[in-house]
Amino acid sequence: MLLDWLTAALILLGVAFTLTGAIGLALLPDFFMRLHGPSKASTLGLLCLLLASMLHFGAGGLSWHELLIALFLFIAAPISAALLAQAGVARRVPSLAPLPERGRQRN
Repeated sequence: MLLDWLTAALILLGVAFTLTGAIGLALLPDFFMRLHGPSKASTLGLLCLLLASMLHFGAGGLSWHELLIALFLFIAAPISAALLAQAGVARRVPSLAPLPERGRQRN
């Protein structure tokens, strides 16, 4: 029974994070700001869903399918977000974020 409650909690947490990432992707005004939704919140949401799947289907032992999916996700998500950001910089996509102030140069 405790395993069922933990699985349900992980599913609800995963859905909440994934929904937050999807809303951020849809509503944030800037290309660079929109990268954070899928690369941060959705990745954490999918991790919670994979953990819930591991608990439910792999109760007798370790479930390798979900571990391989999580490994691929945590390798692919940051790399793809970095490549998209570099492509945006190279294409000079305008950003709404303020530029950082330049500090004084040391002599």
